[in-house]
Amino acid sequence: MKGKKTISILAVALVLILSNFGFADKNDVFVVPIKDEINRATFNFLNHTMEKLIKEEPLAIIFEIDTYGGLVEEAEKIKSLIVTSSIPTISYVNTKAESAGVLIAISSEKVVMANSATIGSAETIPNTEKILSMWRGLLRDTAQYRNRDYQIIEAMADKDIEIEGLVKKGKLVNLTSSEAVKYGIADLATDDYNDILAYFNLGNANIKRVDESLQIKLAKYISNPYISSLLLTLGFVGLVVEILTPGFGIGGTLSIVGFGLYFGGNILAGNSHWTSLVLFVTGLILLVIEAIIPGFGLPGISGIILVLVGTVLAMDSLGIAVLSLSIAIIITTIVTLILIKMGFKSKLLNKIVLDTEHKDEGGYLSVDSMNQYLDKEGISVSELRPAGFINIDGIKLDALSDGGFIPKDSHIKVVRVEGAKIFVRRL
Repeated sequence: MKGKKTISILAVALVLILSNFGFADKNDVFVVPIKDEINRATFNFLNHTMEKLIKEEPLAIIFEIDTYGGLVEEAEKIKSLIVTSSIPTISYVNTKAESAGVLIAISSEKVVMANSATIGSAETIPNTEKILSMWRGLLRDTAQYRNRDYQIIEAMADKDIEIEGLVKKGKLVNLTSSEAVKYGIADLATDDYNDILAYFNLGNANIKRVDESLQIKLAKYISNPYISSLLLTLGFVGLVVEILTPGFGIGGTLSIVGFGLYFGGNILAGNSHWTSLVLFVTGLILLVIEAIIPGFGLPGISGIILVLVGTVLAMDSLGIAVLSLSIAIIITTIVTLILIKMGFKSKLLNKIVLDTEHKDEGGYLSVDSMNQYLDKEGISVSELRPAGFINIDGIKLDALSDGGFIPKDSHIKVVRVEGAKIFVRRL
């Protein structure tokens, strides 16, 4: 009897222990944040999170949205994740849902707005006819699927659409929370999660938040085009400073930090794989080899190409990568010129650019000097009209008359020397 009681106690304790290890209650509602720029890191985070939550079988998933938009391609992937979810979904626009955030917000079955939130301004950049047509179609299809007013949704992206009483031609639709509810874009406006649960008959649910990991937060910030451009510039400028200054110092440290965060962040974000980093490092190794071997040939050229290719492949978009790389190269070039003008030099640059000077003060002359013949006398061995030949101490020399015609076999004297030119007069 005691044995059965002990087993029962152990079983209850085991259940309690296991419950503390995160096994989901079927009465849970999970809140998943969608914040800041929409990029591949955002999609990777949501994709991984959705896979886990679907196994938990919660009552619903609330996507807490606060974004100014981002990449259309990634927003479309996120839309597909939400639309195909087997779990009921609710979009809660906590502050703003702009641009690509509009598509994500209307992808859920239900839409809720915070009292001070806005939704709209979904115009694409660049706003070409082809891209806008595709974007409008995507918004329209999603709005129709979720029974939202597709004309209002399209008007958020296309300022040529006019809706009487709401927006005139030339303006984009951007709705407040009360307007979103009025026009059927949102179902509810509230700042309280309990109101959301009650409105959608989820009143007894337990709200659990899913936070972005430090890795995801770091990846999202670093993969931002502006931050990536800054890190890329920091890496190249630091590399130049390290080359132009003796020993390993602040330049090398800045370069490692800049390139490390640039490649690490984009790899974590899923924008690239280790291939881009391998190409970049291989390029740097070839440049080091070029610095050791005299001349500037195949290793140097191959190194430059691999560094550029690795840098471009590290980013998700070719256009953004080229723009970021161009900005970094321009700034690095300016910094390099300033440093060289300040007197910083390196052996590597000396191999590429010939900067050796031979000055007169150092005993270097562009031609042989004839100063040793000044004031010496000799014989003209030809007529000087005014050029001709003379003989001084048995040496035949070119000469110029300093005062008219001098016949052959005339006695002459050197009166002036200018570099290799000898000027003589008749005695």
